[in-house]
Amino acid sequence: MMGGMAGLEGMEQPQRTGTAAARRVPSINDESVAKAVDLFGNPAVDEVRLPSRPESAGTARRLAECVVLRDWGLTPQLAEYTVLLVSELVGNAVRHTGARTFGLRMLRRRGWIRVEVRDPSRGLPCLMPVAALDTSGRGLWLVDQLAQRWGADLLPRGKTTWFEMRVTEP
Repeated sequence: MMGGMAGLEGMEQPQRTGTAAARRVPSINDESVAKAVDLFGNPAVDEVRLPSRPESAGTARRLAECVVLRDWGLTPQLAEYTVLLVSELVGNAVRHTGARTFGLRMLRRRGWIRVEVRDPSRGLPCLMPVAALDTSGRGLWLVDQLAQRWGADLLPRGKTTWFEMRVTEP
């Protein structure tokens, strides 16, 4: 994967040692995860509303990690990809919509997970070409590369941007 991934500012990045990369092990027992769930709710139960501020990306990542690992018991790799893609969608909602809040919802059905970010803007996300040396604009490119499906659905007041990933059932 790439170093310094967009949307993960302030999140611990993997450190390279020799030819093997040391991976961040998700810490679902972390006190900050429990605090986030207590404060905002569980996005797998109902839509969670978060303030449209950059620090909400960290909260959304913790909630997503908690759902994928603890609630759904899925793989650390799927959790890693989900956390990255949640960060990208939340980053877009915070940067580009002018909203005061956004919603996060996570759904699971046999063989799939779906993550939705809802905001009041009707401006649709646009997948742009990305060059090797670009330092921004990789968010939707990453979503397009890692998710099996993604899109945006217009609502009467806003839109829902979503991605789906295939899950190997335990």
